[in-house]
Amino acid sequence: MNYNNIRRKAKELSVGSIKIGGKNPIAIQSMTNTDPRDTAAIIRQIHALEAAGCDIVRITVPTLEAAEAILAIRKAGIKLPVVADIHFDYRIALRCAELGFDKIRINPGNIGDDDRVREVANACRKKKIPIRIGVNSGSLEKQILEKYGAPTPQALCESALYHIGLLEKFDFTDIAVSIKASTVSDMIAANRLLAARCSYPLHLGVTEAGGGNRGLIKSSIGIGSLLSDGIGDTIRVSLTDDPVEEVFAAKQILQALEIQGQCGLDIVSCPTCGRTKIDLIPLVKRFEETAKKEGLDKLPLKVALMGCIVNGPGEAREADLGIAGGQGEAVLFRRGEILAKIPEEKIIETLIAELKKTAGE
Repeated sequence: MNYNNIRRKAKELSVGSIKIGGKNPIAIQSMTNTDPRDTAAIIRQIHALEAAGCDIVRITVPTLEAAEAILAIRKAGIKLPVVADIHFDYRIALRCAELGFDKIRINPGNIGDDDRVREVANACRKKKIPIRIGVNSGSLEKQILEKYGAPTPQALCESALYHIGLLEKFDFTDIAVSIKASTVSDMIAANRLLAARCSYPLHLGVTEAGGGNRGLIKSSIGIGSLLSDGIGDTIRVSLTDDPVEEVFAAKQILQALEIQGQCGLDIVSCPTCGRTKIDLIPLVKRFEETAKKEGLDKLPLKVALMGCIVNGPGEAREADLGIAGGQGEAVLFRRGEILAKIPEEKIIETLIAELKKTAGE
């Protein structure tokens, strides 16, 4: 899919070396979950996220001292844009701007009066640092919550517009916005409302989605629905898990939607049925693990592992490479053309070898 054909037009922002909004690729974000006082652990985790394909990383900055972590991060040679996550204390935001974070995440309404908001806006403008407004169902202003009686999509959207207005009042417009909720339908509806009311880039995510399949399914529905509408410029899959798994999950969502420029290795496989004569389920798992171990999972190629000839070269003819099972063997095919027969025990090594060959062509 050419995502730019349906994509909502959003203001372009620079977050360090990454541009978001406009026609730029959807940026994958995650957040470190280490102790903010343990700089070495933060650096190790950022390195792991960078290697996994993360584009932008956020770290919590609960104190003025914690802001100093950015100095060690830069000294370690990390180029990944780093976002400071700040709540309540405007002085921390000022210090983060001074030290050179690439983006500041705040809730303008909870850092104090207009003078404090003005100070943060001026500091970020001077350093050309964008501000991400973060709104979620647990942080609504009292008057908005009273008006709607609950954190409804309309309430969430109104809160976001209120915070946007606070920054715009001081001529600050390098803004990204995120509205998150743990209820998927509310998250989708709120972002659709906001997308129609402003032109700022939107960061998508289902907050407190949970872990494992539950978190991935909720995030896939919420983020995927909005991306399918053309809404969204950056995404985070919030999981109760290692943050690296968030990156892999985000890549899978983008891959499933075939958003241009985002696809790594796309593995398609059939659900199996009575026609299947090879042990396909563990075979697919072993192939995924081997491809990842060999560093082939980032290749923009489609590989098909099909249980029988019925679902083989025909249905999977668009695959760059694939196999279709038989009785203890499989046929190897490339873009629908059968190349050879291979015994079942040689399937993984043959696919990996052919994948490397295809990548080098």
